[in-house]
Amino acid sequence: MQIEAKNINKYFGDFHAIKDVNFSITKGHLVGLIGPSGGGKTSILRMLSGLERPSTGDIYFDGKVATNLPVQERGIGFVFQSYALFKHMTVFDNVAYGLRVLKKPKEVIHDRVTYLLRLMGLAGSERKYPHQLSGGQRQRVAFARALAPEPGLLLLDEPFAAIDAKIRKELRVWLRNLIDEFKVTTIFVTHDQDEAIEVADEIIIVQQGKVEQQGTPWEIYTKPATPFVASFIGESNRVESYVPLKGFPYLKEIQQEGRWKKDVHVLVRPEAIEVRPSNTTHLPSAGETGTVTHVHFRGDSWYLEIEAGTQKLFAYQSLKENAFQVGDEVNLLIHQISVFTQTDNKLLDNQAKQDPMPVFI
Repeated sequence: MQIEAKNINKYFGDFHAIKDVNFSITKGHLVGLIGPSGGGKTSILRMLSGLERPSTGDIYFDGKVATNLPVQERGIGFVFQSYALFKHMTVFDNVAYGLRVLKKPKEVIHDRVTYLLRLMGLAGSERKYPHQLSGGQRQRVAFARALAPEPGLLLLDEPFAAIDAKIRKELRVWLRNLIDEFKVTTIFVTHDQDEAIEVADEIIIVQQGKVEQQGTPWEIYTKPATPFVASFIGESNRVESYVPLKGFPYLKEIQQEGRWKKDVHVLVRPEAIEVRPSNTTHLPSAGETGTVTHVHFRGDSWYLEIEAGTQKLFAYQSLKENAFQVGDEVNLLIHQISVFTQTDNKLLDNQAKQDPMPVFI
């Protein structure tokens, strides 16, 4: 199902919750709807489902206006973080529920439910009740129930929020494979940006009722449209006041009285910072010097906090390298920065670099 939202607004009394939201979702795509709490994600999901109606604007399913369609006519499957299974029904009956509402023949119901439970890895659990299953198994039953009537659109409201971290990671891969198998258009709300980046074809970032950006995870990470997107997806160092970073002459153009001009934001991704020992001739025309103030072990890397003049930065160091200690003097090479102004945003490379590899002396 192709989904399109045009100029959607939603008011709750005097509160303007959703503000001129526009987006389009390709049929069969898995789209992550992410943003901070209270940003409007669930309101958008509820309007797509028909549980809420837009105050103004329209929703289109396959090019046809669906704004006023009742829930039962939208061809939508739901999965919630609370599972919402019927406690008094067996696994089989939970999955079969939607098919029985549609008055499908018994043999069709039996074949469809059996197929789905086998696909979900739940064969043999047909006669169990929800309380006899683990959290991950219950969520798989919820997915099977949602998919049983063959919906055109699947809406997932933080489906893995109630599941422990290890199982949650396993279910991410499982979800991606599941959507590829059924090719059903899917929108899932999540607070977990890693979850969205890992499984989504596209991401829609919502803040304060507005769509900040829509694009593939790679596009959003490498070409953020706003400072909020850059800070929300991944991690970024924010350069708060004017710092004449070597290799970035453009920064002089946007400084005023020792600070950035109005509404200017300068961000540096930690992976764009190369940290080397102070005994390295680290492209002095392009690099900075600093002192390590904190070192934290993160399992797959060392997290470093560094003071470079008046600026505090954080970066990562490979476990294959000798770990820095607090107090160590280091050389920094900032390869790239993002600059956001009122009229433009730029991704700037360090112009003073001549050789990306440091020379040891």
